[in-house]
Amino acid sequence: MALFEAVRELEPEIDGCSTERRQTAVSTEFTRVTTTVVLEGGGETGRGEDVTYQAEQHTDFPQLDERGRMPLAVFSRRLDAYGLADYRRWAFESAALDLALRQAGLSLGRAVGRDYGPVRFVVSTRLEVRPWLELYPQLEFKLDPTSEWSDGHMREIAATGRVHVLDLKGQYVGTPVDQPPDPRLYRAVVETFPDAVIEDPALTDETREALRGAEDRLSWDAPIHSVDDIRRLEREPRFLNIKPSRFGTVERLFEAIDYCNRSGIAMYGGGQFELGRGREQIQALASLFYADAPNDVAPGEYNEGGPRAGLPQSPLPSPDRHGF
Repeated sequence: MALFEAVRELEPEIDGCSTERRQTAVSTEFTRVTTTVVLEGGGETGRGEDVTYQAEQHTDFPQLDERGRMPLAVFSRRLDAYGLADYRRWAFESAALDLALRQAGLSLGRAVGRDYGPVRFVVSTRLEVRPWLELYPQLEFKLDPTSEWSDGHMREIAATGRVHVLDLKGQYVGTPVDQPPDPRLYRAVVETFPDAVIEDPALTDETREALRGAEDRLSWDAPIHSVDDIRRLEREPRFLNIKPSRFGTVERLFEAIDYCNRSGIAMYGGGQFELGRGREQIQALASLFYADAPNDVAPGEYNEGGPRAGLPQSPLPSPDRHGF
């Protein structure tokens, strides 16, 4: 049975809607802000997180007028009238799923008939990895190479044997993390990290040549919002980064997971610097569908400071509990 069919008839009963704003200073230039949608009803509370990156867009948050009991699929259709962007749509959809599961006394795993597993995670960072490895020799990483990286620097990092995903950020435009297409960088990544997954390259004639022979290691993240986006890729990938908030709706997310399972596409989880319930939800999805993958779903403590003792280690315990 398709995944969404297992939850579409769950009926959240909504009596009220509110929001919770969170923020944390990442640097002197960037404060991360998110908004959690809180749906209440039947003595239960469901939460979902809006991960929109522009802080100013978290003011004057739209209010939900829907009240009463309705199937999850009907609730989703009613959201069409609000004209919500995907990140915000996901906050309402995931909150409704969370509420419906709690009111039914179910975990997501039980609802879809899957068992939770311990979650392997990698740490995504632009900082030097060796101080981390001095404290945690078994830690694994997802890194964002830039044109400033020298060949020698890459060889030193590769020699640790702990880097499993390299995000080239070639599919971003107009963001602080843009990395323009750089054939030298791409060629060095292919040669220096022969076993790593290579995520989101920018494809030009020059970068295609630099990536020659590594096509089976390419993965995609930023362009993927639906199954149709997967089908539009130049070639079907062997790997895909699943970021739930990019899909906007529970149905589109579950359709993509079903498609990957049918097509033999290996999935791994990704995050959007979630500050609240969203972090637990990306970990729960990883636990159910791709627990052993190099999941970029590390606990929030890894975003809150540099290397230090006492941080949670991989794998994370199975998150088997009511709700999403």
